[in-house]
Amino acid sequence: MWTGVQFNGALAPNASNRWFTFNWPTAWHVVWYMVPTTPQSGNPQVEWTVGVERATAANATYWITVKNLTNQSVNFEGRFAVLN
Repeated sequence: MWTGVQFNGALAPNASNRWFTFNWPTAWHVVWYMVPTTPQSGNPQVEWTVGVERATAANATYWITVKNLTNQSVNFEGRFAVLN
């Protein structure tokens, strides 16, 4: 397994935004997860959805929509794990 941070993001209270990352080999099984990095009173909470688009026969683009579920701004890391 190979893991890393692909991007850093920030969201205003209750906001959402979409990020993309491209040129990932289509043969890889990639899992995406978001990790809040902003200290908050209470618990920072985000949810995300991932869409994949085949860019070429060998490469894919991932579209990642992240939503802040709290009434406070949040910073987060967009992390990945390649499982094969």
